[in-house]
Amino acid sequence: MKRILFLTVIIAAFTACSTKTAGQQELSPAAGAFAVSSPGAKTYFSMDEMPDLVKCLPAPPQEGTPAFDYDVSRYEWGKAQRADSLLAAMADRDAIWSLDTLLAIFSEPFGYKISKESTPKIYEFFCNSVSTIEQIRVRPKAYFHRQRPFERFGEHILTTWEEDDLRGEGSYPSGHTIRGWSAALLLAEINPAAAEKLYARGWKYGESRVIVGAHWQSDVDVSRNAAAIAFAKIQTSKDFQKQMCKARKEFNKICGR
Repeated sequence: MKRILFLTVIIAAFTACSTKTAGQQELSPAAGAFAVSSPGAKTYFSMDEMPDLVKCLPAPPQEGTPAFDYDVSRYEWGKAQRADSLLAAMADRDAIWSLDTLLAIFSEPFGYKISKESTPKIYEFFCNSVSTIEQIRVRPKAYFHRQRPFERFGEHILTTWEEDDLRGEGSYPSGHTIRGWSAALLLAEINPAAAEKLYARGWKYGESRVIVGAHWQSDVDVSRNAAAIAFAKIQTSKDFQKQMCKARKEFNKICGR
């Protein structure tokens, strides 16, 4: 049984276009193997209302360039890290595509358990925000349709249980990294005292994608910028601002303030 939660079926039209060149891939709100938003979540903006990263970010490194050579060296670095059982276990858990798992991971640096039952306002704010932010990955994934490193070298990734879902899906940018970095940014808004710990965990969350071999380092690096761009966009939503205020009040109540 697959361990990925909230997984949606790959849209047939997207899969059929897997061999197309950059700019020819068809767009879909659920492009790729993983759902763009989670069931029950309400987005502040539609995908079309979010910034178009194709117009904002550089293309991924081309083979034969120093930047690509660095990607290859980091791919080898990631494989070497798997010898560390703690890093391997963390990377395996970080790969699970579930907002509840994401919250469980970031609850530790946040300092308080976040759940639908114990912190409903923070939970709603988080799920709606991440579901809005992660839409930003759809266009560049389809446009660049970059081959993943494990496909390029004909090898298996650490998290073999997600391999079939990743194969043929654009590598640039990393949806997992966008989720992880946005989680850190969002929760730091609620609990500023935990910001440094949250950012540190958010950074490691992205590095996990290099360790498992699902992404190139440049995929991960650009994804933090992508999350920041989307985070800036949702700040302009009145609904986001209202929900953030409710989440902060709930947090202050938990802290006894």
